[in-house]
Amino acid sequence: MTEQLITDLKQVAPVKLDEPMSRHTTFGVGGNADFYVKATTESQVHGAFSVATKHAAPIFIFGSGSNVLVGDGGFRGVVIENRYADVAGPNQNGTGYKVRVGSGMSFATLARRLSGAGYAGVEWACGIPGSLGGAVVTNAGAYGRSLKDVLVSARVAQTSGEIGEFSPDDLQLEYRRSAFTEELAGALVLSVDLRVQKGDASALKAAIKEFDAHRRNAQPPGRNCGSVFKNPDDRPAWQYVDDVGLRGHRMGNAQFSKLHSNFIQNLGGATSDDVASLIRLAQDRIRERFGVELTPEVVFVGDFGDGGVE
Repeated sequence: MTEQLITDLKQVAPVKLDEPMSRHTTFGVGGNADFYVKATTESQVHGAFSVATKHAAPIFIFGSGSNVLVGDGGFRGVVIENRYADVAGPNQNGTGYKVRVGSGMSFATLARRLSGAGYAGVEWACGIPGSLGGAVVTNAGAYGRSLKDVLVSARVAQTSGEIGEFSPDDLQLEYRRSAFTEELAGALVLSVDLRVQKGDASALKAAIKEFDAHRRNAQPPGRNCGSVFKNPDDRPAWQYVDDVGLRGHRMGNAQFSKLHSNFIQNLGGATSDDVASLIRLAQDRIRERFGVELTPEVVFVGDFGDGGVE
């Protein structure tokens, strides 16, 4: 089965064996993937997904590698790096404009490109490094906005082989969740249609400059995955981390940032277990003191041995 899987994948796109995931995640940690495919077109992304599905192989699809923690034991299956980033439009659509974007496009890159061309609506996403496919799955957001606010529809390939157009309501987009955790589990986002409007390029660039300055002041640089925990309803997650004394706390070579304690930094040479141990410690302390269950925003992928996070 393994040889035939490799043969079939190679007919779709180049394949690497035993590829270190630490090379491809913003955390800079993670063991090896058995089969690693880098896809740059829709046919490659969909083809690799279809082949892996046909062989019943575990599949992990990612874009920029942010918001992902891969276990030190690696991933026993097919990893697809989605770099399909074609852009069609913006084209006039009713009173506004619509742009269709490949799911492997960085949300931040798209926001900057559209703003520079004088199209408003997604400038707030200039600091979201994840891909648009991932943004759909998590309903990514910043500064009080989220993908749901601008999404017209998403083209989605399901494991059954069907490809359909899904509206925001179909996708059940809420705060950091969607139907991809339930009804559409295992499905692949191929492209997204977004709603934008004509704006003033100079004003949009100025807004992005302000967003950039705020991010530099509030978020740590270096290797991290962005926000570690989803915010509870009552207050930000970082306040809970502070209240249990974990700002700046270090395990191995991973540390809760002194600048923003909902970020964990790889100080150099950290392991996935270092990061997971910090997350478990925070969850345990916050549960014991406040009775609150902090849910990770970071996605856990692959083999963590017995050190996974619930």
